Amino acid sequence: MSYHFIISLRHRDDDCTAFLKSLGEEIGLTVKVHELVPGKHIVIISWIGEDPSLPSILLNSHTDVVPVFEEYWTHPPFGAEKDEQGNIYARGAQDTKGVGMQYMEAIRRLKTAGVRLLRTVHVSFVPDEEVESNAGMRKYVYTQEFRDLNVGFAFDEGLPHPDNLIQVVYGERTVWQVTFHVRGTGGSPYNILPETAAQKVRVIVDRAMEFRQTQKDRLESDQTLTSGDVTALNLTMMKGGDAGSDLVPEKFEVTFDIRVAVTQDHDKMEEMLQAWCKEAGPETYYTFSQKQARVEPTTLDERNRWWMAFKRNATPCKLLQSHRVQLIDYRELNIKPVICPPSGDSRYLRTVGIPTLGFAPMCNTPIRLHDHDEFLNEDVFLRGIDMYCRLIPAMANLAP
Repeated sequence: MSYHFIISLRHRDDDCTAFLKSLGEEIGLTVKVHELVPGKHIVIISWIGEDPSLPSILLNSHTDVVPVFEEYWTHPPFGAEKDEQGNIYARGAQDTKGVGMQYMEAIRRLKTAGVRLLRTVHVSFVPDEEVESNAGMRKYVYTQEFRDLNVGFAFDEGLPHPDNLIQVVYGERTVWQVTFHVRGTGGSPYNILPETAAQKVRVIVDRAMEFRQTQKDRLESDQTLTSGDVTALNLTMMKGGDAGSDLVPEKFEVTFDIRVAVTQDHDKMEEMLQAWCKEAGPETYYTFSQKQARVEPTTLDERNRWWMAFKRNATPCKLLQSHRVQLIDYRELNIKPVICPPSGDSRYLRTVGIPTLGFAPMCNTPIRLHDHDEFLNEDVFLRGIDMYCRLIPAMANLAP
């Protein structure tokens, strides 16, 4: 196994692709590279099963990372340095280079042990997940190259958790970015003008904040809910008054980022936005800069054979001994299905009808993805490989 994959991401996409190709070929796997956008590589590493005609298993990860501000890191963000507690510090350690390398090392171990799989297993490393996936999974799922993979089930990145808990993501909220445009009476500030844009925009902001509070109250009053179970609304931009402080502006714009819960009816949500405009008054309307369609979550019941197989095999009994950290007994491990607060590549896989679970075996891990000093403990990493050594054969050998 190698931690140097994390370091390679600092360099050109070609370097990352070359590393992945050499790793796949070293293990004895088939490697293909696709390029939907010049300079952006999609790497598919495949372990061909005994019956390639059966729907395959996809293990997805992404090669891009969010930016770093090195002055806030106690270790070089692309150095993959390990401290005395076994914590490996690197941008992408949690999101999601650790998972990608766990896939590969688990496959290496399985092949070395002579394990044979019924179904083909594909490991995908895609670009641009952090920036809407326009060069990656968002387009890739509609290509013939992707259809040729014949994917029946997919694992994608999951979430770390500070407690003895692994969260399994089965759905994501829908992203709406909406701007309200209001016009009203403008002119001299020496008089109290009627129906100003400021009066109208206040109505919009007040109603938005009232709705936001209902969601906050719901989340705080029900301990079974997580942040992904409610609709998040946040005011992100305000524009107006460009002519100067001695004129009452005749127009304002306010933009909200809305993450619509999977339980929220989209039609009723938009009816609410329309009602805000009507209450604010004439010459008030809204536009969308982003309006994602609803994507159905992955079903978590007996109808989904993949989910049932996952539940049966997600808790291996083998324990890894360590003097550094107190390791959990997987027989006592809590696995909780959740709706993911942010959005990732899982939504594109679900859009084309592929049941997908976001799964990252990172329990007892402080949440540092996208944060300074992102790290993953060495023993947590190794323990995750053990889990994939159990899960990959279980899913790939699921009978037709």
